[in-house]
Amino acid sequence: MSPHTTSTPRFLEAVRPGRAHWLELPPLRTSAGLARRALRDRLASWQVPDEVCADAVLLVSELVTNAVLHTLGERILCGVQLLTDARLRMEVHDGDRTGRGIPACCPGPDDEGGRGLLLVREVADAWGVVRSPLTGGNAVWASFATAS
Repeated sequence: MSPHTTSTPRFLEAVRPGRAHWLELPPLRTSAGLARRALRDRLASWQVPDEVCADAVLLVSELVTNAVLHTLGERILCGVQLLTDARLRMEVHDGDRTGRGIPACCPGPDDEGGRGLLLVREVADAWGVVRSPLTGGNAVWASFATAS
């Protein structure tokens, strides 16, 4: 399976035509890099400031990596929407239908991983996890301001 864009998911609100974008990815480690590049290109086309773009790319990388490493499923959906000229919302939907949710993680000082959601919490203005109506798995979302 290769990454491709899709216009069918509608979990993000369709309030601004042309300001929402979806990417469908396979559950592979390489998908985080594909998601970073696709998001960077989309946000540049929307003229989102570089600093905001860097934060969004960091978050999507962490969320896709979590979906690949910690959930089961055949695909991952990444969505981004410019809600207003000053707000951005991102979503990553996995296909894990076990109902386990997102596991709690308390990494030690020498652990090489386990800090993804800590980064999301620090960078995003708001974030959360809900059941995905698109995949039946988890939908992790984050939003933040695009301007100071």
